[in-house]
Amino acid sequence: MLKRIWHGWTTPANADAYEELLRSTIFPGIEDRAIPGFITIELLRRPLEAEVEFMTIMTFADDDAVKRFAGAAHEQAVVPAAAQALLSRYDAQSVHYHVRVPSMAAG
Repeated sequence: MLKRIWHGWTTPANADAYEELLRSTIFPGIEDRAIPGFITIELLRRPLEAEVEFMTIMTFADDDAVKRFAGAAHEQAVVPAAAQALLSRYDAQSVHYHVRVPSMAAG
C-alpha cells in the first residue's frame, strides 16, 4: 500500500473556495474514474499567518495504481486548472511512501 502526499497553499480569501472545489468537483471526479487500486483520499487544512496550507493524502494499493491515476510521470502533481487558479503555490511533485504499519485504532 502507498500514500501519495501533496501540498498546496492559498490566500485566506481563497481557502474556502478551494476546499469547496475539492469537495464538490475534484474529489468526486477522482472517485468517478474508478481507478483500480485507488483506495481513499483525505484532505487536511492548516491556517498559517499569511496563507492556508492544504495537504492531500491519497491511498493506493500499489505503484501501478498510482501510475493509473497520474500517468507515466507518476510523481508529477495532478493539479487541474480550476485548482491552480485558486492556489497561490503548490508542490510540483507528489511524494510517495510505502505503508509499513497500517493504521491502528487506539486501545
